[in-house]
Amino acid sequence: MTSDTKPASKNETATAHKSMFDAVLARLDVAAKLLGLSEDIAEILRHPQKEVKVSLPIVMDNGKIQVFEGYRTVHSTAIGPSKGGIRYAMDVNDDEVRALSAWMTFKCAIAALPYGGAKGGIKCDPRKMSVGELERLTKAYTTALVDIFGVNKDIPAPDMGTGKREMAWLLTTYSNIVGEHTPGVVTGKPITLGGSRGREAATGRGVMIATLEAMKKTGMDRKTATAAVQGFGNVGSHAVRLLHSKGIKILAISDHTAAFWNEKGIDVLAATKYAESNKGVLKGFTGGTEISNDQLITSKVDVLVPAAIQDVITEANAPRIQAKIIVEGANGPTSAEADKILNEKGILVVPDVLANGGGVTVSYLEWVQNKSGLYWSEEEVNTRADQSMGTAFESVWYNAQQYKTSMRIGSYITALKKLEKAIKYKGVY
Repeated sequence: MTSDTKPASKNETATAHKSMFDAVLARLDVAAKLLGLSEDIAEILRHPQKEVKVSLPIVMDNGKIQVFEGYRTVHSTAIGPSKGGIRYAMDVNDDEVRALSAWMTFKCAIAALPYGGAKGGIKCDPRKMSVGELERLTKAYTTALVDIFGVNKDIPAPDMGTGKREMAWLLTTYSNIVGEHTPGVVTGKPITLGGSRGREAATGRGVMIATLEAMKKTGMDRKTATAAVQGFGNVGSHAVRLLHSKGIKILAISDHTAAFWNEKGIDVLAATKYAESNKGVLKGFTGGTEISNDQLITSKVDVLVPAAIQDVITEANAPRIQAKIIVEGANGPTSAEADKILNEKGILVVPDVLANGGGVTVSYLEWVQNKSGLYWSEEEVNTRADQSMGTAFESVWYNAQQYKTSMRIGSYITALKKLEKAIKYKGVY
């Protein structure tokens, strides 16, 4: 057993938190203490650089006006322009966006990208809105934040509830306002508008690379390994497909409508085709026995991939988790309280700020292609991204071993080392 999977000492356990951002700060403080980070630097990183909230009045299809809340938080630009997705969901709020922007700062630093962190969102339910309403909402949001966004200032991307369509609307609106075509202002856009090949599957592919690296470190044979993946959206569906392609048997899958278990292994191709033909959801899939989400989380598998929403692994279900490795495809799927339990159980957790870094890595490659005007094949993009993910994993593993802590705290230490240098070199006024 490596030091990474030993029970955490008292100073490694984040305290109970009242919000997502509190959870970020709790882990930051633990890592800062272990690293011996300057209190001045830690204080800077506890506060986002910029937070914007906008009201977006939209004419709905019924002719009535509805006002939506929009957010954009820039956590840090110490290493470079800020980078982060835009999510459309009913639970979007300032605390969530603040936390996600900080995670993006650490994620970019871990991946050695010349970016800082940002995040945005609109409080809405995109599944209940027409295409026209979503287009008007996206364009209103872009117009309201046109002074925040910029090719070398703040570069948004897709997130929960958004995709290449919304990014195309954002690009069009921004370009129209500034008077020139600026493909580098947003990533995750359609290939025909300057998007990168490999971007759509990038986050799920990064999860696959992180899983394989974790297996190597623990001596797990992928040919006999089993996995359960919670979430079948952009991240989860690609993670399922790619893990399966590497010989890992997928025993359970789920989305927000249903979860399924098959002891003989889920037919991944059949599940994908079914979802595509069923409005993107798994409800009604006949390739497995329907189970609860809690049963999936606690199922007897070697690898658990939470790739849906935050706080699905809590102190309530963590004691019952049987997986040997957890690879976090979603942002913040494990509560700070659950971390202590998982560490004590000897479960190796590959944290979100490392495991789902494939998306922002390929976003960076898309941005580079936009700025240079040279575009690569999907194979070239995947090769560069895989190498970057492998290097990031090794850096985090090294720091976790060096400081005798978990990979989550090791990832924060990896990021803080780079951020401290950048802030000190640039100076504080």
